[in-house]
Amino acid sequence: MHLDLLRSFLTVVEHGSLNQAAERLHVAQSTLTRQIQALEHHVGGRLFERTATGVALTGAGRTFHDGVRPVLAALEQVLDDTRRQLRGESARLRIGCLMSLVGELLHPALAAFRRAHPEVKVRLADLSPGEQIEALRRGELDLALLGGAPTLASRDFFVRRLATFPVFAVLAETHPLSAKPALRLAELKGEGFVGAKERDLPGYNAWLLRLCRRARFRPRIVLEADGLTHGLATVLIEGAVALFPSYTRKSAGPGVVYRPIQDANAKWELFAAWQRGKISQPVQAMLAALPVRLPESAGPATKPTRRT
Repeated sequence: MHLDLLRSFLTVVEHGSLNQAAERLHVAQSTLTRQIQALEHHVGGRLFERTATGVALTGAGRTFHDGVRPVLAALEQVLDDTRRQLRGESARLRIGCLMSLVGELLHPALAAFRRAHPEVKVRLADLSPGEQIEALRRGELDLALLGGAPTLASRDFFVRRLATFPVFAVLAETHPLSAKPALRLAELKGEGFVGAKERDLPGYNAWLLRLCRRARFRPRIVLEADGLTHGLATVLIEGAVALFPSYTRKSAGPGVVYRPIQDANAKWELFAAWQRGKISQPVQAMLAALPVRLPESAGPATKPTRRT
């Protein structure tokens, strides 16, 4: 069913007159009549009946009108949003992130963004990196903040490195190594490690494997955690070791300690990812507002690059 037929139908309903509707639509009345007849043929019955003053909806016409009007309005909004996005315009910004990053990274950037763009509605979604990638694919996010290796994200999106964080070993307070102020990876050989499920933190286990291999051992993963809380619980219950970036320390509860890893290659990178195509103005402004380094960052962010 052609959208013009539906628009013509709604215009006739609004004016209650084929003549007035034709004038509004800038078409001949005979053309509008043929459109309404084509629509009635398509639905299988009469939608209008003539009255002394013009036309009125039949019972079937009222049912059709009540169902079509919100659907067409929603479709018009989708078309408008799509056109605005293609022009690089938007009145909203949907950001996916882990809440552990909000205070350290996002609060200052959001404050600057809102001062410069008070008209843009910002929504934050607390999602795991895996969930963020899927939400980006479905068009439910405009910007995602992803930790670790962005191999999966970079296949489908533009990616920019924002910051580099030091890595900490997370141990139970009762662990023999917890008394040391800092650790080298080689000291963790033989320990059980906390891994991550691929759907939640894509690439984490591969990152852990590469890191430990440089220290000349293969990590023994005792459990793949569903998230940060589950990983910290595994440290306590199983006596395992987790390797987490520094910004997760604020989420640590009692009974665990964080010890810095001294190996030079023990780093955790934070990336921003967004849809390919013309970048919207809010995404551009938010990327500009995000800091190029954090207090513990190792270096400045890179320029946007297309990764294949």
